[in-house]
Amino acid sequence: MNIRHTAAITGLLLSTIAGPSLAADSAGQSGQGAHTVIDIAGHQVPVVAGGLYDRYRSNPPLSVIQAEAPGLDLSWFKELKKVKVDIGFESYSPNFYYRNSRVTAIFTADLARLKELMPAKVLEQVQPVQVWPGRGLVALTAYAYDYCDNDSYNEVALSIVTNRPGGSNLGPFTLIGQSMSKDFWGYVLKLPVNTELAKVRGVVGYNLPKWLTGIDMKDGKDSVTFEIKDHETGKTDVVLETKKLDGLSEKAELVTNSFTNLDAQGRLTYGHAVSRQLRHASSSSAEAVKLTLGDGSLSGYIRSLKLGRMLKYEYVPEFQSALYAPQPLQSILKD
Repeated sequence: MNIRHTAAITGLLLSTIAGPSLAADSAGQSGQGAHTVIDIAGHQVPVVAGGLYDRYRSNPPLSVIQAEAPGLDLSWFKELKKVKVDIGFESYSPNFYYRNSRVTAIFTADLARLKELMPAKVLEQVQPVQVWPGRGLVALTAYAYDYCDNDSYNEVALSIVTNRPGGSNLGPFTLIGQSMSKDFWGYVLKLPVNTELAKVRGVVGYNLPKWLTGIDMKDGKDSVTFEIKDHETGKTDVVLETKKLDGLSEKAELVTNSFTNLDAQGRLTYGHAVSRQLRHASSSSAEAVKLTLGDGSLSGYIRSLKLGRMLKYEYVPEFQSALYAPQPLQSILKD
């Protein structure tokens, strides 16, 4: 299958693989006014004093959200039920993200390297999708969570596109199947965030590879730019500059993004988020995305993937999401 055909098939695909999840040395901590310190699973975590998390610990009444943000459409959240869960600390599932935006760029990458980066136990259940010989796919997604149960933060996800656990891996045809069902699967490689709250919740509760660093989002007239700092030097390391696309669809669509990983005990688990995309557009033009790598550790890691052609770019300036607590992978395999 040639590159043109594969690009067209991949163009059917993609919402982000790593759905919303939970965000720099103290200099990278998102500035939101005064902070107070709370205990989460033995970690002393600064949170916004009087913020949503300080007051409600992931379970704010929707009446409070409506009062604080009267312009938000909360109809979808009213259909969802939160339940108390133990994810290494007491929380509620799903976690709600009320007002957010994201940009996603899909690149080809070296298939052998992608397999090398996945734990053997995970590879027994899922594999990178091969788009043509020797090439897989990675998704680089930058999120701005402006208003959610965890207050607000920025996050950048680097993920391998995989098949569904227990399902067949038929390359581009697997992508078509996931696109038709709007049910996407991946393995998360890197997930820097810019608040301690997001980092601790993500690592302890969701088994995700998070660390704290500065992530600055610049919303320009014609572009959206995310600058990721190196967590050791504080210098800008990765810059993802993307175009704002015209012709946005305002037809709301639901997309499920799931990931397979291991918990702290080495057991196979999966997590998933359902997103309600309210305004969105996509492009396959290479001019829509500019990725600049520096001298830091994340740039070095990305270089090791031997990225190739950018196959698809998604611009989603408005979406909502619900992130569910992780579950044993066996429950999916039984189904």
